[in-house]
Amino acid sequence: MSLRLPVISCSLDPTSRSRTLARMSVDLLCGGGHDAVVVDLATSRLPAFDNDRVFEHPVFAELHELIASADGVVLAMPIYNWSPPATVKSLVEATGATGQQGREAAWFDKLVTFVCSAGLPHSAMATGSLAQSLMLDFKCVINPHSAYVTERDWTSPGELVPDRAERLARSMSVHAELAGLLAGRTYRSGWEV
Repeated sequence: MSLRLPVISCSLDPTSRSRTLARMSVDLLCGGGHDAVVVDLATSRLPAFDNDRVFEHPVFAELHELIASADGVVLAMPIYNWSPPATVKSLVEATGATGQQGREAAWFDKLVTFVCSAGLPHSAMATGSLAQSLMLDFKCVINPHSAYVTERDWTSPGELVPDRAERLARSMSVHAELAGLLAGRTYRSGWEV
């Protein structure tokens, strides 16, 4: 079964290693027969979340539809100062907003996998707060097989050391498997306390 598994590159850095990881993730998912593309927030130019005009921006509608129609979403991101960058939070805030004009969050019941690039190995738990928010607010299922890659894990541009390459491949394999299993679920979540 071919699944829709977009990878969102959340770095604004033009030489981002997390963008390279996003491309590698897409290659792995497409190699498994799935529909996967990189959506780059650096080129899409989604405005910062303001709970107002962001909803009128054409990129908002594209990203909302991409996430809402996906079987699973990979968030490829750098880790800065022990946490994901502001672009990730702004993306989730915009596409997760519910309210006026019949808007409904795109994230409900999504499978989410984190692919992270960091300078040092010390912030491997940096996505914890984001994972908790996605789980509690949107009932997302978080793939426990995330990929965390530091600057020490590259042998050359675009080439990972064997154990990190294996971890990325396993993360994408589990992502696709979980998405396939969750595709048959019979429930649909919405806002609830």
